[in-house]
Amino acid sequence: MSVAKRDYYEVLGVERGAADGEVKSAYRKLALKYHPDRNPGDKEAEDRFKEAAEAYSVLSDQEKRERYDRFGHQGVNGPSAGGFNPADFSDFSDIFGDFFGFGDLFGGGRGGGRGRAQRGSDLQYELEIDFEDAVFGSSAKIKFPRRESCSDCEGSGAAAGSAPKTCSTCRGRGQVYYQQGFFSVGRTCSACRGAGSVIENPCQTCRGDGSVRNDREISVNIPPGVDSGTRLRLSGEGEAGPGGGPSGDLYVLLQVAEHPILHREGQDLHCEAPINVAQAALGDEIQVATLEGEQRLKIKPGVQSGARYRLRHQGVPHVQSGRRGDLIVHIQLVTPEKLSSEQRKHFEALRDLLPADNQPKDKNFLDKIRDFLG
Repeated sequence: MSVAKRDYYEVLGVERGAADGEVKSAYRKLALKYHPDRNPGDKEAEDRFKEAAEAYSVLSDQEKRERYDRFGHQGVNGPSAGGFNPADFSDFSDIFGDFFGFGDLFGGGRGGGRGRAQRGSDLQYELEIDFEDAVFGSSAKIKFPRRESCSDCEGSGAAAGSAPKTCSTCRGRGQVYYQQGFFSVGRTCSACRGAGSVIENPCQTCRGDGSVRNDREISVNIPPGVDSGTRLRLSGEGEAGPGGGPSGDLYVLLQVAEHPILHREGQDLHCEAPINVAQAALGDEIQVATLEGEQRLKIKPGVQSGARYRLRHQGVPHVQSGRRGDLIVHIQLVTPEKLSSEQRKHFEALRDLLPADNQPKDKNFLDKIRDFLG
């Protein structure tokens, strides 16, 4: 007599509209509670564990879940429905890896041996460039050490005339399997360290590693508009991938040197323009330093210290659009600290001619002070 299966949502204790994260969280709690390793010899716990695993294998798969929602158990347990098979369910390694110490459950392991093709490591190089090079773009030659595929053995690690041999322990799989309750559990092969092959006659140049360390010199193109902290990615210029895998990338981290006059804020540049009292009162034309050289700027009469003038399109180009920012000139009124006798006479005469307009223009200002002082 067959026993009717419980509803998968009921098994996991979630609503039918539950999100994927809720389904996974609910299953994780049940799996940890009823796992055979925590309940040795408990048949009921093992059955509950199997039931939860079967429910999760369906509800965690979008296609199976849709069929189950429409047709029930018949939609996922038929001959062509692709029923529950623990040996093929790799997501269990994510569920149990942190708790039971094996992330290689059901063949989902990550062999790290030299014979497996893996992506090479990324590298980072810090490069300091001049302010002008950051604004207008440039190129720079850099030299850095990296691991490259050994040319003598072509990255195999085996001496000329020989080749790696299939590991007899794991038969080339990189893992050995044993039974864990009703699961097939995989461990990295200790004989080949997960490579799936062993080298009996190693290359003398790389000593069987398949790679050697060399100095690499390349030219780096610096686009206009970069700033400190910009990272340039050079694809394939990182370290060689073990087992013939693709090389990693090189990231060039830029540091822009300061300019003696200009400072940058986004795409705009800023500078200070000192003027004297006469220039401020009468107006003048002054020379302003820009990245293209000096440019004349007309100062209007009566300008105040702190006034700003904007020179359009004299700033930094945007890295993507190329549109340039502006140069903003900050007027700074400079009062002379020392005067010649002739200069002093002129200033004294000017003082007598100018009104002593140092009282607040707002009549209420004095009243506010009196109120403040009580």
